[in-house]
Amino acid sequence: MPIFSSSTLLQMSAAVVVPSPVTMSAAATSSSASHILNLNHNHQLIVSLNGRRKSTNASSSSFIGEYRLNCSISRSSRRISYPSPMRIRPLSLVMEWQDCTIKKEVDVPISVAYKCYSDREAIPEWMPFISTVKILEDKPDLSRWSLKYQAFGQNIEYSWLARNMQPTPNQKIHWRSLEGLPNRGAVRFFPKGPSSCIIELTFSYEVPQLLVPVASALKPFTENLLTQGLERFATFAKSYSADTPK
Repeated sequence: MPIFSSSTLLQMSAAVVVPSPVTMSAAATSSSASHILNLNHNHQLIVSLNGRRKSTNASSSSFIGEYRLNCSISRSSRRISYPSPMRIRPLSLVMEWQDCTIKKEVDVPISVAYKCYSDREAIPEWMPFISTVKILEDKPDLSRWSLKYQAFGQNIEYSWLARNMQPTPNQKIHWRSLEGLPNRGAVRFFPKGPSSCIIELTFSYEVPQLLVPVASALKPFTENLLTQGLERFATFAKSYSADTPK
């Protein structure tokens, strides 16, 4: 005759969670778990549980740890006892940079193109996926960026804090994110003639090495977005030139 009904077993098995190495808090439970219920000859219910727990540290590198747990439920007291969990060595995620580079000829002098691109808070006016850029008043080399775009039926939103590195006037602007979406990039300016120049934009973002094939497949999509941005920049720079005091 079974000690517990099937519904009770389901309730009790659902209540068993994977503990962290220290406590049994709700925050330490795994995102997925599987269990096996057995009744031994001493009328103890043996619960075998395999689980996976994921955590993320401050540097955005993640690891996944696996836990195995056996517990017994006595018929006499129906108390649950847990042995110390065994933790399998975590698997570190290796990150890798993905680069996208595009070029565009712009019909404005190189000094105008440089000055226009240096106006960071105006970038959302011509870059399609950048929604806001806000320069920090007390630290003008820092700026907060937000990205909003709809693609593949999803609303994509990211934000980050970026630092503009020391620029080379009329030649190079470059930056690196400090927090949020990991990215970096550079804009280079090459003279084409007295009233035109070539802009080369390189944008890089960091992804887990396991997702590199996915990122590579999406590279044409990313390059297309950047190309649209520079095409709009070419038009914007002409009006920027007209509005710039002589």
